[in-house]
Amino acid sequence: MPRSDYLLIDISNSYAKFAFASRRRLSAPARIATKKLSHSVVGGLLRQRNVRKVVVSSVVPTKNSAIAKAARKRARVLWLDWKLNLGVGIDYPKPQSIGADRLANAAAVAELYGFPAVVIDFGTAVTFDIVSERRTYIGGLIAPGLEAMTNFLYKRTALLPRISLKEPRHAVGKSTIEAMRSGAVIGYRGLVREILARIKAEQFPHKKVYVIATGGYARLIAGRLQEIGVIRPHLTLEGLRIVANLND
Repeated sequence: MPRSDYLLIDISNSYAKFAFASRRRLSAPARIATKKLSHSVVGGLLRQRNVRKVVVSSVVPTKNSAIAKAARKRARVLWLDWKLNLGVGIDYPKPQSIGADRLANAAAVAELYGFPAVVIDFGTAVTFDIVSERRTYIGGLIAPGLEAMTNFLYKRTALLPRISLKEPRHAVGKSTIEAMRSGAVIGYRGLVREILARIKAEQFPHKKVYVIATGGYARLIAGRLQEIGVIRPHLTLEGLRIVANLND
């Protein structure tokens, strides 16, 4: 049976992402809907390879028992939280309230790109997480995710349809669907641009800041924002790998 150092698991509200990894690199990630995550799914992964450690970032506590059950007698489980060596300090009043995925992103951006830095994670919510010049996590912002916004319109209005999210052809839509798509994608870029400008003005005036985008809608939204330097879709999983190395 093949061997890997780690099985990395990132459990978010919408999807659970998986990747086998060595200390230096990830294999190709996979994902399933979080509601379908079970001990049998994780057990199936662990039967594919021998791993030394299962490394988990979870913001869905009800799914944690599935990981623990599947890993029993197969591998140790490392749950990412603020008490671990993250490679970054924490300057935050209640560190236990920081989402594990946000800590993983902070660890990854500091190690892979530098600091000060801002990570924008385009998931169920869009989160902005800031690492200071002192390599310290200092907090961030949370806004509704792109899909959550468009689904809200669909569910709360009588005539607006559910839409697929892709690049609009024009700012001015010639149909309801085109108008919604323009409002969602172009409007969301405006939200991201304004929040970034405020963060830089308040925290890092006249200084170079690394800005990294990750998450499911990073390519759609960030690809046309010159304020964002790098798109790294699997940054959270990279953070899990980095934290696993630091706590090996």
